[in-house]
Amino acid sequence: MDYRIVEKEEFKVVGKSIQVSTLDGQNFKEIPEFWDECNQNGFCDRLYTHANEFGVLGICIDYEEDKDKMKYMIAVNKPEAELEFEVEERKIPANSWAVFEVVGPMPDAIQKVWQRIYSEWFPSTGYEHAGGPELEVYLPGNPEAEDYRSEIWIPIKK
Repeated sequence: MDYRIVEKEEFKVVGKSIQVSTLDGQNFKEIPEFWDECNQNGFCDRLYTHANEFGVLGICIDYEEDKDKMKYMIAVNKPEAELEFEVEERKIPANSWAVFEVVGPMPDAIQKVWQRIYSEWFPSTGYEHAGGPELEVYLPGNPEAEDYRSEIWIPIKK
């Protein structure tokens, strides 16, 4: 798998989150439903107007392994201007990140790369998960297109 290592300082994000179950792959169903809801009710449109070059983020945060659940947040880097709609704010800690390119229509393309990261990449590289949030970076473009590009950012340590 192609990847690059990126060092990134702490940053803040704003957005909206839900609690999802990670039991039996339930998150692979609940997260696309959350995106559909946020696209249909206009939240994503309002959020997109505040996105910077980092795009719109899907963030896996507050993972509770013993309870098979986590929060998933749709967010953007916190803009300087106050937003005119309600959002929650979170800090993403400074970290070393393994960044994986994803090419293809959502959500299938990103779900396949997620599975490969844990089944192939981690076991073969000597890197470990550093704990903390995982990021899906949705860049501008048509997320249904065969050539749509997005990224997955995983916090890592050797």
